[in-house]
Amino acid sequence: CGGSISNSSGMLQSPFYPGSYPNNADCVWEIQVENNFRVMLTFRDIVMQSGTCQYDYVEVYDGPPHSSPLLGRLCSGSFPTYISSSNMMTIHFHSDSRYNFRGFQAHYSSIPADHNTTLLCLPDYMRAVVSKDYLQSQGYSAQMVTLNDSHCKPTVTSHEVIFNIPYNGCGTIREENGDTINYSNMIKVTSSGYIIKKKKNIHLHISCKMLQNTQMQIMYVAEDTVEVNENQFGRYDMNIAFYDSSSFSRQVHDSPYYIDLNQNVYIQASLHSSDQNLTIFVDTCVTSPDPHDFNTLAYDIIRKGCVKESSCVIYHSPYSHFARFKFNAFDFISRHALVYLQCELVVCRRGDYSSRCYQGCISRSKRETSSDEEKVKVVVGPLKLREGDAQSRNAG
Repeated sequence: CGGSISNSSGMLQSPFYPGSYPNNADCVWEIQVENNFRVMLTFRDIVMQSGTCQYDYVEVYDGPPHSSPLLGRLCSGSFPTYISSSNMMTIHFHSDSRYNFRGFQAHYSSIPADHNTTLLCLPDYMRAVVSKDYLQSQGYSAQMVTLNDSHCKPTVTSHEVIFNIPYNGCGTIREENGDTINYSNMIKVTSSGYIIKKKKNIHLHISCKMLQNTQMQIMYVAEDTVEVNENQFGRYDMNIAFYDSSSFSRQVHDSPYYIDLNQNVYIQASLHSSDQNLTIFVDTCVTSPDPHDFNTLAYDIIRKGCVKESSCVIYHSPYSHFARFKFNAFDFISRHALVYLQCELVVCRRGDYSSRCYQGCISRSKRETSSDEEKVKVVVGPLKLREGDAQSRNAG
């Protein structure tokens, strides 16, 4: 029932299909294919409670579920095909507590996007690439392509015109709207030297729209020309790493990282972004002997911002792009050969006191104010007990 999908093609179906689906189901699948590809979803079967699709239904969103247009809601009838405008699509299946039916089955695949223009939202800059063949087909040369700030020059290769546009320079505009941060700029293709203008100017509007940990990348052509839409989705560049002391000056690169029982383990989570108006928060950190399963046999260090392991200490970080904490190597480590750490990290706007980053510990009795907020999960490890400690404990 739901999950994140990155395969280039596959099958989706309601739980227990072709048997009856369960009551009160809410399944969300997020399909994310490679950059500059689109998602094509075709329904092959759908039998649910018909009518207005108010009680049991499947919804298809053109991107992330909380910030994207709804492409369609269906529960019976024809078998439509949907194509995303980006490399991401979300499917939501819902059933109520009354009737059960066969449900749905759909096939998805990735199809190439238009390669006349491409856009990537990287940690420090936007990379916009315009094909020289496309420019020539419109009657333009590479010398006619400029950024809104003409001082920022592109790199011209034999086939492409490439702009590396920083988030904090070259005329990039930064706007905040609700829970999103939008970085935008414009590439101009203009004809010059004509007394009578025969060709229309081309404006390539570039936008990297970031929602929590998701980047929405848009490029389109305006000014009465052929429109080109480029939407890509990515993730913030975040990681966690071990350090050898509370000064967090020397990172531990050993793998596995050999430790002594009750030795302090220092962890730093970091966000790599040129935007200094962002901050990072550690929502949850869990240890497990299995790097692919943090549910079956796991031990909480931090859960929803609340410290669960008594030896855990959260440090104040001098930089908003870093979050730091430590805990002791506990008995859990002595019972398993290797231990991995998984942390769920959240990115918020600095100073946005309504965001998850400023809510701190949320107990089970409280309801999260931003329940639709996405988190990035990062795994680091393994930790391994030194052989001497293991042998002395076994002997004892």
